[in-house]
Amino acid sequence: MNPLLSRLNPYPFEKLRALTQGITPNAAFKPISLGLGEPRHPTPELIRQALRDNLQGLSNYPATAGDPTLRRSIAAWIERRYAVTVDAQTQVLPVNGSREALFALAQTVVDPSRDGATVVCPNPFYQIYEGAALLAGAQTAFANSDPARNFAADWSAIPAHVWARTQLLYVCSPGNPTGAVMPLAEWERLFELSDRHGFVIASDECYSEIYFRDEPPLGSLQAASQLGRSDFRNLVALSSLSKRSSVPGMRSGFVAGDAALMKAFLLYRTYHGSAMSPVVQHASIAAWDDEQHVVDNRALYRAKFAQVTPLLASVLDVKLPDAGFYLWAKVPGGDDVAFALGLLAQYNVAVLPGSLLAREALGHNPGAGRIRLALVAEVGECLEAAQRIVAYAKSTTS
Repeated sequence: MNPLLSRLNPYPFEKLRALTQGITPNAAFKPISLGLGEPRHPTPELIRQALRDNLQGLSNYPATAGDPTLRRSIAAWIERRYAVTVDAQTQVLPVNGSREALFALAQTVVDPSRDGATVVCPNPFYQIYEGAALLAGAQTAFANSDPARNFAADWSAIPAHVWARTQLLYVCSPGNPTGAVMPLAEWERLFELSDRHGFVIASDECYSEIYFRDEPPLGSLQAASQLGRSDFRNLVALSSLSKRSSVPGMRSGFVAGDAALMKAFLLYRTYHGSAMSPVVQHASIAAWDDEQHVVDNRALYRAKFAQVTPLLASVLDVKLPDAGFYLWAKVPGGDDVAFALGLLAQYNVAVLPGSLLAREALGHNPGAGRIRLALVAEVGECLEAAQRIVAYAKSTTS
């Protein structure tokens, strides 16, 4: 067995299953889960039709680089969304969802033979970042979220000697689970650090199209362009159709950025066998080329959050995030695990304890005392869950 496998930590949902093993939820309530961040809005018909219309693609081996039409479609979307021009031939690759690309990128760029090879992650974080780092033979360093800065990662807490041995930095903006969006000044600081130490920045932007402000979230390629970095050196942006278009089962996204990194990543993916099905490629073109379904999808989330957030804010420390489909709520009593287990037992609502999404760093776990609520179901179910959470929170403080 690969000895690096032993370094992996259990996935948060595995930890939660172990914690809830002895709990019998109250059968008087229908089960509702706000734990898993899986989009549950209907898949747009134009995407379903594109899948049906292109089943002949099942008889062909796909090219790892993807169909040129798909790469051009993605490049055109990037230009419309971010006012940034990328070369569809050299700076864009389709991937089977951002998750597999986030993992594979670390295997491409990390050199484990270098002393102290390090990957820096936000904290709390999407667990793929840590797993990718460990299986690439690197160690991890964590930048804790800062409540005083809308829960954005505090990169200034990473010491200079850690940056000096960093090879890869994972950034998540809008953030999971906090919903925080990085401003231009923060990007400028990270680009300066990347130039000084030579590390690659992988920007996970899969929540970019679900936002609650008038202005859409700033993207990494957009930030680089505004700062005069049109070559996108040492920068890779990753995006996905899963949240944007409510198609998590399609496993479709893209990476874009530094052409040299794209060339190396394509080489890795060719051997890894990561080509996207031609059927999915055609459906992806239909999705990237259409914006109305994205506007409609965003409106559903906005209406849902507008109703659920004030209700929960009456008993929890929570507010509307910048973007994403999570609420990052502070629970009464400060014990996120106990709150989640009690809520499940008494009201049959599943939520994810924040401490399971983070690691102990700088003397504390920045997820402790909070829960992540994924408002992915239809509004009625989310409101019912919120009402039960209110009732449970009141019972714990009475």
